[in-house]
Amino acid sequence: MTQFLSLLPEIWPWLILATAQVAAFAGRSALSLSLLALFGMISLIIGLMSLLATALVGIGLLGAFHLRRQSGWSAAIGHIALILWCLALGAHLLPGFNNLRILDQVTSGVDSSAFTMFLNVDKPTVLFAVLLVCPGMLNSHQRTRIASLILGIGFLPLLSALGFYFGAVRLELGLPSWWLIFAFSNLFLTCLAEEAFFRGYLQALLASKIGAAWGIAVASLLFGLAHIGGGPELVAFAALLGMGLGLAYFATGRLWVPVAMHFGFNFLHLALFTYPGPI
Repeated sequence: MTQFLSLLPEIWPWLILATAQVAAFAGRSALSLSLLALFGMISLIIGLMSLLATALVGIGLLGAFHLRRQSGWSAAIGHIALILWCLALGAHLLPGFNNLRILDQVTSGVDSSAFTMFLNVDKPTVLFAVLLVCPGMLNSHQRTRIASLILGIGFLPLLSALGFYFGAVRLELGLPSWWLIFAFSNLFLTCLAEEAFFRGYLQALLASKIGAAWGIAVASLLFGLAHIGGGPELVAFAALLGMGLGLAYFATGRLWVPVAMHFGFNFLHLALFTYPGPI
């Protein structure tokens, strides 16, 4: 907690962004977008985003807003453009974003490898874009498919066991001094954006075209490929995690379920195992 408080002079703009995300989940879209605009203005003024980056975000959000009114070929082209825009933001490929390096070559324990973490400006924007296209992802009234939910949750201990068996992680109990800033970043800047895009938007879109099973499979594979920078093993593990999260979203129709599972899995990884991996 003390370290988190000491970082407030640097990280305070992201508190506005996190509040905008909470407002979005609460269904307060006008407040959410107003806070997002405030965050964008502050980011531009203090140099977290250039004028070009601000324009790219604005164009993407405007396009997303108009996309749900399109049909036919214009809708297909619009969805392809939105997917590419979201993937580019998530992979930090668009120019003009100055993500803040908040942890630099730290270790969570004596057996863990060094770890660097940034507070992202670009990736969290994905959440707001896909909510503009698919606001219904937050308001499902479907009955829970219990068997699918249990199966999806079962992927989490299975992945931990596989990671331990293949040596991708080792037991290392305890939390580092920077656990709170990690939790903040992982929940608000990673899990919310990734689950909104891969489950709430992409999986649902694919399922409407090719069926639920294929929608979950393809979205999970793409989720795995999004982690290609960590090597083929991470791609495989992420794809399996995506399957579990996809099943949970299919089972409940509620975005907070895969978000909570994703965050819980990552946080328990930090608390129980070497993070991100052994030396």
